[in-house]
Amino acid sequence: MTKRAEERKVSLGGAIIISFATLVFGVFVGINWNSFSATFLPYLGFKNSSSSNDWSSLDEVYNTLVSKYDGTVDFSTALDGAKKGIAASVGDVYTSYMNSAEASDFNKSLHGDVGSGVGIVFGKRDDYVRIVRTLPDNPASRAGILAGDIIYKVDDKEVWQEEPNDIATLLRGEKGSKVKVAVIRDGEEKTFELTREEINNVSAYVDYKDKTAIIHVTRFDTDTGKIVRDITKEFTEKGINKVILDLRDNGGGYVSAAKELLSLWIDSEAVLLQKSARLPDETTYANHGQAVLSDMKTIVLTNGSTASASEIVAGALKDYNKATLVGEKTYGKGVVQSLINLSGGAVLKVTTAHWYTPQGNSINTTGITPDKEVTRSYEDINKGKDPQLDAALSM
Repeated sequence: MTKRAEERKVSLGGAIIISFATLVFGVFVGINWNSFSATFLPYLGFKNSSSSNDWSSLDEVYNTLVSKYDGTVDFSTALDGAKKGIAASVGDVYTSYMNSAEASDFNKSLHGDVGSGVGIVFGKRDDYVRIVRTLPDNPASRAGILAGDIIYKVDDKEVWQEEPNDIATLLRGEKGSKVKVAVIRDGEEKTFELTREEINNVSAYVDYKDKTAIIHVTRFDTDTGKIVRDITKEFTEKGINKVILDLRDNGGGYVSAAKELLSLWIDSEAVLLQKSARLPDETTYANHGQAVLSDMKTIVLTNGSTASASEIVAGALKDYNKATLVGEKTYGKGVVQSLINLSGGAVLKVTTAHWYTPQGNSINTTGITPDKEVTRSYEDINKGKDPQLDAALSM
């Protein structure tokens, strides 16, 4: 054998030995990756992205349930429940996990696309989900459901402890289909069988009373600013000298829509301050050159269901002395949610920041107290009386 051949043989043998050693080392590192990555990656300038959390107890619960439960355990349903539980564990009522179907319904609700339903507006009041008002000429109002009724059952399922969004999902359905709704009124259960109808649910509309324009904003959708701006184009012709902005029972919506609406009164100034422990501070400014109502006498109507983007509007108009607030203290939701898309069409709605009025006031959990407090009872609503609107008209 020549020297060159011997050198080749030695090189090949060395390569085999090195390859085998590398394989053994790779297997060893793979098995012990968590320990290695936690120890050495920081020294290499990398952040350790691997989780050291032990999830084996979840497997234990699931496997025990499968082996012991007297029934069928669906893995997908169990997994959804675990995801919801993780989101709920932070203790924030605004942070939640939504599967693909729930995310689709939520997105539609933001745009007022409720499909067919029964025409009721409801929210959490005194630890119960109560009817806030019924929409005129809709199944619920025609059947006799009243403001103040506690929603107790939907199709014989008790829902009085459920969240409003979950109840809303049960009430929606195919046009022409029937749904039974049981309510508690004065301690007595009353049941109504309703036929679902398509609900007309615009985000803003106007009524006129002499020289006063009463603008009702029911939610902050992507088209809300444009709708209200188009409404203002009629004001000169009608000789309008006062605007009443009705934000009662408006649970919010898009912050961008609140900005568009505020730009009718406020020109280029800050309308929202946003602060977060994880994200840079952010200031939202009104648009330039669109404040056609800057000098218009304005009154804002609020109540306990005026929340989120509605409070952004009310708070900014109050801070800049652009409006007088009349009604009841607002809900107090001063936190921002981001919608994060997950695999399979799921969405994580997570609180990412807190917001403050232009003067730096936080309203989270405290709400905004109106300049003139006027209450409106459920009895007033059911009798068609509106002392809050009457007070605003008289100012």
